[in-house]
Amino acid sequence: MTQTAAATPNNAKAEIVEALNQCLAETTVATMLAQNFHWNVTGMAFGPLHDLFQKMYEDHFVAQDDLAERIKAQDGHAEGMLAGMLERSKVVENDGHGSDKDMIAAMQTAQETLAATLAGAGELAANHGDTLTEDLCIERGQIHEKFAWMLRSHLR
Repeated sequence: MTQTAAATPNNAKAEIVEALNQCLAETTVATMLAQNFHWNVTGMAFGPLHDLFQKMYEDHFVAQDDLAERIKAQDGHAEGMLAGMLERSKVVENDGHGSDKDMIAAMQTAQETLAATLAGAGELAANHGDTLTEDLCIERGQIHEKFAWMLRSHLR
């Protein structure tokens, strides 16, 4: 039986909110990472990478809102402070001074990290019968896996 946010027990909601805040933090850091690389990429693949990094940060910006709204639907508090997000995130900031290949590798790692975090959050939601959160996590995870594949393809 599928549970709505209102029907999910409070302890389960708190766990789901925590997992979603982890997803939100990592998505936010990855958004800035993609925008940083968009601004600073150079080299022979400038055009396609400039466009790809823009596609990523635009996608991620919308995803931040989707994740935050799902947190609020669970009666949780969406982390809104950058310092808190940076502290929590497994996605690492980058100063944008590396080569195009360094940027690709860093962004690939960020996408793989996001996909794994979302998979974990989705599994937690599924275990608590929260199919709406599970669906959001699956959808987002698939997007990040696709971005990771696109980035890997540049390095082969």
